[in-house]
Amino acid sequence: MAYVLNTPEDQKAMLAAIGVASVEELFAKIPAELRLTRPLGIPAALPEMSLQAHVAQLLGKNQSASDAVCFLGGGAYDHFIPRAVDAIAGRSEFYTAYTPYQAEASQGTLQAVYEYQTLMCELTGHALANASLYDGGSATAEAMLMALGITGRREVLVAESVHPEYRQVLATYAANLNCKVRVLSTPDGTLNPDDVKAAATDATACVIVQSPNFFGHLEAMQEIGDAAHKVGALFVASFDPISTGVLKRPAEYGADIAVAEGQGLGVPLQFGGPHVGILACRQEFHRKIPGRLIGQTTDRNGKRSWVLTLATREQHIAREKATSNICTNQGLLALRAAVYLTAVGPQGLREPAELCVRKAHYAADELCKVPGVSLRFNAPFVKEFALKVPGDANALLAKLRAAGYHAGLPLGRWYPALADCITVAVTEKRTKAEIDGLVTALKASV
Repeated sequence: MAYVLNTPEDQKAMLAAIGVASVEELFAKIPAELRLTRPLGIPAALPEMSLQAHVAQLLGKNQSASDAVCFLGGGAYDHFIPRAVDAIAGRSEFYTAYTPYQAEASQGTLQAVYEYQTLMCELTGHALANASLYDGGSATAEAMLMALGITGRREVLVAESVHPEYRQVLATYAANLNCKVRVLSTPDGTLNPDDVKAAATDATACVIVQSPNFFGHLEAMQEIGDAAHKVGALFVASFDPISTGVLKRPAEYGADIAVAEGQGLGVPLQFGGPHVGILACRQEFHRKIPGRLIGQTTDRNGKRSWVLTLATREQHIAREKATSNICTNQGLLALRAAVYLTAVGPQGLREPAELCVRKAHYAADELCKVPGVSLRFNAPFVKEFALKVPGDANALLAKLRAAGYHAGLPLGRWYPALADCITVAVTEKRTKAEIDGLVTALKASV
């Protein structure tokens, strides 16, 4: 029997049905000091027209990447997105699709995910890619869990130049595990391979390094990977997908597991998410990989078809054996990445990568001509770099926002010793006029 509690009599009937004397009795086990004894501070209801106007006013306080010239980075970039990505990902058969438990009813979704996996293998050079993870941080943490399970070791080394929020996710995942996460210092903006050689032991499960790193610099990935492998540890590389247009793929410099934030592959900034996490690895790790794997086969008529080959969520297998809780919504973001890569092709990936390099170096040269501004580190970079600026970095960025520029990220938020520094990211979308405009605004603001 169901009750609609419109009257006190309805409430009494419900309480009688569940065997309690009062509503108060339902909350008796919650300590009195933890219970709210006043009404919630919620304003009175508004008519629909007034509510729409109120919400519009609140939303107007946001300033998106399209409202100002965007030089923001730190893992989320204002890259160009072909209209084909929105057109295909917005189709109802993809936009509303659920987890493809029934292969016979989900061939389109399964094929799309299979194509994504194939493209991620092409992008990383690895034989196996999953579909997919939440973002770059969760992908990095899942790689750590893989390494712990594969090696049976309990120590993780991570470079300080890895995205600080990725490192926070690592710490959260490791908090209740029998493992230790050690951060290797990067005072010069990159990790010294000799520091890895000194720190890595036969207790090290993996070494995690990002290149280009959080400051935008290229790390000595081959040497670092060699140092990890020398003690039997795995090498986890966090990479930038767009930059593979001009850089070696992770597998080519010895990464055992490659992870990335895939937002740059056709996913809008969206005020911070949702994004898509990429994970690829060596073939022999297929039983340890999180997420789902789609396989290609033939049906009873000999036609090419697709199936959910491995699915490691807790609802698919015994809970204690699960390696993932990755859900359906990430499939749509993975689809956007697949459509993007298919639309632009290899040359279309190389061109924005080359433009990023050229424009970023032009911007760095011009910005450093402003009195008091200089590069904070002396290391190669692709599309992002760290600047030392005069005065308070947050106040400077606020002035530049008022002038119409999302000029960068304040490094002091994550690195107190770099409170006078910002990172500036320059994508293929930024024009010479926009870069010169930022230089002019900076001159007027310092």
